[in-house]
Parts: sequence; C-alpha cells; structure tokens
Amino acid sequence: MKTGLLIGLGVFLILFLCACGKGDSLPWEEDFSDPSDWTLESDAAAQVTVRDGVLHISIVSSNQLAWAVAGKDLRDFHLTVEATQIAGPNDNEYGVLLRMQDRRNFYAFSISGDGYFLVSRFVDGVRQPIGADWSPSDAILQGANTNILEVIAQGNRFTFIVNGQQLAQVEDDRFSHGDIGLYAGSFYEGRVEVAFDNLRVTAP
Repeated sequence: MKTGLLIGLGVFLILFLCACGKGDSLPWEEDFSDPSDWTLESDAAAQVTVRDGVLHISIVSSNQLAWAVAGKDLRDFHLTVEATQIAGPNDNEYGVLLRMQDRRNFYAFSISGDGYFLVSRFVDGVRQPIGADWSPSDAILQGANTNILEVIAQGNRFTFIVNGQQLAQVEDDRFSHGDIGLYAGSFYEGRVEVAFDNLRVTAP
C-alpha cells in the first residue's frame, strides 16, 4: 500500500525536447530515435538519457522525481505512450504529467510497479489526490513489464487508461492548458529505472 504523498520535490531533473518546427499542432509523435534534438540534464540524484531510441529515467536516490517535458502548450488531446520498468523496487511511481504550468503546478497520472495508480494535482509543489488515493488495479502489469498509458484531456474532464482498461475519469478545472511530460519517481528506495517509447499525441 502506498503511504502518504511524495513531497520531496527539491531535486528535479528536467529534459526539454526541442519543438523545432513542430509547433503545438496535432497529431504529434515522438519515437526518441533522434537524441540530437534533446537537451539532457543529470545530477547525483537522477539521470535522464536517450539510448537506442528510448528515453530512460533513472532515479538513484530515495524520495525523488525526475522527468522529461515536451516544450508544448496543449489543451485537449489523446496521449498514448509505452512505459517499461527496467530496474528497481516495485514500490515506485512513473507515468504522465499534463497541463504543466511549471515544475510545481501540473496534473499527474501515476502507476507503480506493484500495481497501483493515482490521479493527482500538484499545486505549488504539493501533491493533492483527485478522487481516491493510491488504488490497486489488475490492469497494471507489475514489475519489469511494459504498460501502455493513455490520457484523454477534454476541457475539465480527464480519462486515464492502462493497457486498454479505463482506470479513472475525473473533472478538475485548475489548469486549462500546458505542457506534457514523462516521469519516474522513487519512494523509500532508489535505483528505479523506467523507459518510455512510442509517444503519440492526437486530437481527442
């Protein structure tokens, strides 16, 4: 069972994707095959890299988050991405960030290696669950597996899907538009590594 909210937000790793010529039009696809367009940043707590056409986020320390953001400004969309746990304890979190205003204000759709999910809102760096707290789902493949995550944003309504099964639908009007991101995080133990590939964003 997940315990409490992850509020250790002091050490963030940001990976900004260049929007070179892409603008914010949809559909938009990213297969991470050309890392030359990316700006990568790492430190002692986490590393964000692109290797062999795959985005890897590795969390070295406990109670940390690291992410990649796309440099977009999107309102309504349907996002699909493959997320694979590569290493580390199953007591972790990874997923999609959406309608990001900055590094402290955004929505998050999170799953964990031990089969839980959470929809939350970060306001001034503080996580606030929207609806239920961390909840189990048989739709989530646990451990070192690939899960297909989907997010549909339409106005103030958000639908969250894993491996074709809808896990939650919520309404919230705090953020009406913003960036999207992919992230991973640790709780009590570090050494978490998650890979992301085949990101596709279309109109809802």
